[in-house]
Amino acid sequence: MKINHYLEEKMLKVYITEEIDHHTASIIRTRLDYEISRFRPKKVVIDLEKVKFMDSAGIGLIIGRFKVTKSYDGILEIENANEKLMKIFTMAGLPKIISFKENKKEEVI
Repeated sequence: MKINHYLEEKMLKVYITEEIDHHTASIIRTRLDYEISRFRPKKVVIDLEKVKFMDSAGIGLIIGRFKVTKSYDGILEIENANEKLMKIFTMAGLPKIISFKENKKEEVI
């Protein structure tokens, strides 16, 4: 599992790779909470493009970061969740409270 992030103006963008499960969620949670409290961004974007698997711990992770971000008057946005992840998020009702975006990559012809 790998987590990369960068801060641009008042936006914290986080890239998570591989799996979000019971074992990795606590590591990701600790790291994200630290970065959110450190920078207090107005917007936190979590990019899930390289996440291939997520269980219920991942839903808890996302809901928790939504609450932490909101406590600093920020917003949380999820980018590039694959179809499987979107099914899980939709069943959990997350699209009602969190913005989901697909980052379309331009093709070079």
